[in-house]
Amino acid sequence: MKTLTKTLIATSILAAGSAHAGFKIDINDDSNITFGGYIKVDTRFVSGDIEYRDFWIGNGVRMDEDKSQFRIFADETRFNTKYVNGDLMGFIEMDFLGGGGNQIVSNSSKPRIRHAFIKYKDFLAGQTWTTFMNTSAIPETADFAGATVGLAFIRQGMLRYSTNGFQIALENPESWGGDTSKDSVPDVIGRYDFKGDWGTVSFAGLARELVTEMGHKEMALGGSVAGKIMVGEKDDFKFQAHFGEVGRYIGVGASRDVIGEEIEDVTSFLGAYRHFWTDTMRSNVFYGKITTDVQDIDRDQWGVNIFEDITKQLTVGFEVGQFKMKNPDADSFYGQLSLRYML
Repeated sequence: MKTLTKTLIATSILAAGSAHAGFKIDINDDSNITFGGYIKVDTRFVSGDIEYRDFWIGNGVRMDEDKSQFRIFADETRFNTKYVNGDLMGFIEMDFLGGGGNQIVSNSSKPRIRHAFIKYKDFLAGQTWTTFMNTSAIPETADFAGATVGLAFIRQGMLRYSTNGFQIALENPESWGGDTSKDSVPDVIGRYDFKGDWGTVSFAGLARELVTEMGHKEMALGGSVAGKIMVGEKDDFKFQAHFGEVGRYIGVGASRDVIGEEIEDVTSFLGAYRHFWTDTMRSNVFYGKITTDVQDIDRDQWGVNIFEDITKQLTVGFEVGQFKMKNPDADSFYGQLSLRYML
């Protein structure tokens, strides 16, 4: 028992040396448990005629007059656990963006599930990021996810097979805006990743059956290219471009899949450049935009920030930017100070 205890403590301390490793506990040669996550505290100021949000999504509420609001919150804080037994791995992650509570007394926030999946060799089953999404192409921002209008950004249930850079998945269907009670065919997504010292680029295709309000079934197709390209030794350029009948997969609520009896057509893109001033200080400049045909949606967001690693575990950052909508015409500026402690 003493030997086991010493081993657990030693491996936990060694794993804690990396800000992203979490705390790893070896059970035996084939089994281990890793505890990870982070504590994030945000101070946010928003001013304009789009109603305040703790983080921007693809849509907003236009107000009759400009207003300003200031908040301090820690809801993005999250924790996760990874269980490994040989070729079998299970992963669970939760955060506190599930709502609830109030700002009068407790500021309570309900935990919500983010990821919960089982992976055995090349097969994955459970809830995690959609296969349509290249997570390496998400910019580093203080605003949660940042420029969400240009992102592929969905977590959902799926069955996925991966091999040699290729992924194929059956994912949970949802005809947003249509008759979801008749969603009977899973979404099919295929993706291929190219990787090298220069970075990574992915190409993805989406095929699904959508059901209109009147119950008519229509085929919907879409595509995506996304990646991260290294610039020099440390700098990088991240990008995403999405097109076709991708609806709910893009823009975090910017556009429904079905508008009456029509399938929405979407075009969106995002670009972000990151420059390292020193080994511990860097800045990001990013811009994202989404437009649609049927509803004539036009949203965009830009931002610029600076981050400094105070220690390997503690990062402080400041960001300013703007979220803008056309039809209705409205915009809000924001400033955000963030502190993140990697567990």
